[in-house]
Amino acid sequence: MNCNIESVIIRELKQHDDSRGWLIELFRNDEIGSLINPAMSYVSMTKPGVTRGPHEHHEQTDFFCFIGPSIFRLYLWDNRPNSSTYNHRYVGDFGENNKVAVIIPPGIVHAYKNIGECNGLVYNSPNKLYAGINRQEPVDEIRYENNPNSPFVIGE
Repeated sequence: MNCNIESVIIRELKQHDDSRGWLIELFRNDEIGSLINPAMSYVSMTKPGVTRGPHEHHEQTDFFCFIGPSIFRLYLWDNRPNSSTYNHRYVGDFGENNKVAVIIPPGIVHAYKNIGECNGLVYNSPNKLYAGINRQEPVDEIRYENNPNSPFVIGE
């Protein structure tokens, strides 16, 4: 899948169905190579109509997987002054019927909103530990959601 922001990768995830149910491979080292080396993994549940973000990281690369059961609107802004796509914005809808993994490098402001009608799950396997080893380091986040002057505005 195409994204107009340099270094952001959006990969379609394939669902494999059989008589027992289904399986989706979120990542494989032979497919993503050195693009990300996950340090941890978590799943979050977001209620319909709720937005997470926008925020960005100085060093962390996120590896989000949107597989459903709801639909999420993903917002990305390139906030890297030295990038060829500086100030570019991207919006895409992912989840139940459009399963993807998204690699979001440092300096990309990101947010997502559950635009579906049910609770939705998002998986993330970032390359940095939240708050470092034993949660003893500052959190690598620049948060914009409570800044009324932020240029990173979530649309409908």
